[in-house]
Amino acid sequence: MAITTKDLAQLCGVSRTTIHRALNGTGRIKPETKEMILQVAKEHGYRPDLLATGLAKGQTYNIGVVVLDVKNRYFAQMLSTISTEAYARGYGVNITLHGGDAGTEREQLTRLADYRVDGIILSSVNEGKAYRTFLESLHRPIVSVDNRIADGIPFVGIDQRAAVREAVQRAAEKDYERIVFVCPPLDTKNRQNLYVHKERLLGYEEEMKRYPALRPECILSWDYLQKVDAILKEGKRTAFVCTADEYALEIMKDQKRAKRKAPVDYGITGFDNIDTLAYVTPQLSTISNVVDEVAKSAVEMLFAMIDDDPEVEQMTGDSQRILSHRYLEGETL
Repeated sequence: MAITTKDLAQLCGVSRTTIHRALNGTGRIKPETKEMILQVAKEHGYRPDLLATGLAKGQTYNIGVVVLDVKNRYFAQMLSTISTEAYARGYGVNITLHGGDAGTEREQLTRLADYRVDGIILSSVNEGKAYRTFLESLHRPIVSVDNRIADGIPFVGIDQRAAVREAVQRAAEKDYERIVFVCPPLDTKNRQNLYVHKERLLGYEEEMKRYPALRPECILSWDYLQKVDAILKEGKRTAFVCTADEYALEIMKDQKRAKRKAPVDYGITGFDNIDTLAYVTPQLSTISNVVDEVAKSAVEMLFAMIDDDPEVEQMTGDSQRILSHRYLEGETL
């Protein structure tokens, strides 16, 4: 059975008030008494009752995180960084996955609020003013990452348009005859929040205007492998700008079966800079969306809201941080 502060008081021959002062480092207490209490607590394996402490302070020392899945290495990396940063602050992390289902996301957020987590980091598939109203009804600090939800929801991400503009520019510098944008998720644009992918498409369209000799071409469906193959059979020197490394890697794998290799037979750029790229040859050119920096910044913003930092206004449109992407030149362009 776990030892309590009452037990420590009896063992040390002092009051429970003195025990609490020693354990919490508060109030007036003689140094030798504090040292004695801490030593006895250590010898008897004393562990603080976080639940009781949390109830007393109105905190649970847990935050919630809601993301798509962990099959995508981008989210796996994000969760790892969020957990590390939260643990460093003495907090646990309750991770849930919505799998791209809008209803499931709502249920998970409601459950996290019912469990009284102190705050939530959310990569949402919902959007709009009505959803903002729902989030506000949870009465929990919430920071969104990747997909914007609505004005007034604190947000951390990168400039998606600028990132794709650079990817297109890099391809154009290599004198490709075609630069094709590949974004399968936009096939479901009417069913979920695809802010990130829509912004990347806009970046592609904006940058392509600078190259009138090139006609914009987009593959926005899940049969992208077949469409890529059809394009390459036409024989033009083509580069593909993909909105995720996983799509680029699937294309490279599929084209290997057709005896085509990057960058000899085509060029290709990914997006995310997932950690598994370290094991891929040729090295994929990609855009780093600085996932670790986004995750750290989201944690910092969330804890500033939890601590009522006056510099961070909860649920205001001014609470946003746009970080800079990085282009990583590999061997596939």
